[in-house]
Amino acid sequence: AVVSTQSTGIFGETLDIAVGNCLDRFARVLQLSNEPCPGYNIEQLAKKGERFIELPYCVKGMDVSFSGLLSYIEGNAPKLIKSGKYTAADLCFSLQETVFAMLVEITERAMAHTRSPQVLVVGGVGCNLRLQEMLAQMADQRGASLCATDDRYCIDNGAMIAHTGNLMFEKGMHTSIEESAVTQRFRTDEVHIAWRS
Repeated sequence: AVVSTQSTGIFGETLDIAVGNCLDRFARVLQLSNEPCPGYNIEQLAKKGERFIELPYCVKGMDVSFSGLLSYIEGNAPKLIKSGKYTAADLCFSLQETVFAMLVEITERAMAHTRSPQVLVVGGVGCNLRLQEMLAQMADQRGASLCATDDRYCIDNGAMIAHTGNLMFEKGMHTSIEESAVTQRFRTDEVHIAWRS
């Protein structure tokens, strides 16, 4: 997203499922633990991967699509592992590399379009050190920098929501519990950022 004074603009987005959802669903296929979280367990297993399998790669302009990739790897994982040619670690490695390459590609394009000297990675998937490494390498090649935080701040959007609420409160914006609601698919480009001047 690109931020102006009181609004954001979206340069690219997923056309179907979120990247975290893609990783979490594949973790279930492999019956990986939910502790501490599925994405982290994929990251750890991917470090042991030795063979890369080419997976569907879907970037459309500035947008990405993960559902076809997920359907392919979900449907083929059991027979690939059973064949003995690939391990679960190889599949995690391949999935992670493919998905993150897609994200790095569109991020680089957005940076070029906005002439940004920085990229900020946040959210649960933003904790992944391999993603941070790939983004840092791309940023370095552009003469830019990567801003990444550790899992104390990335693991959940709750801290970001609480900080936003605090900014709103400090500007005198108040919403009673009775007037509040949850809009699950609320888009960031639909938010009027009245607390920023």
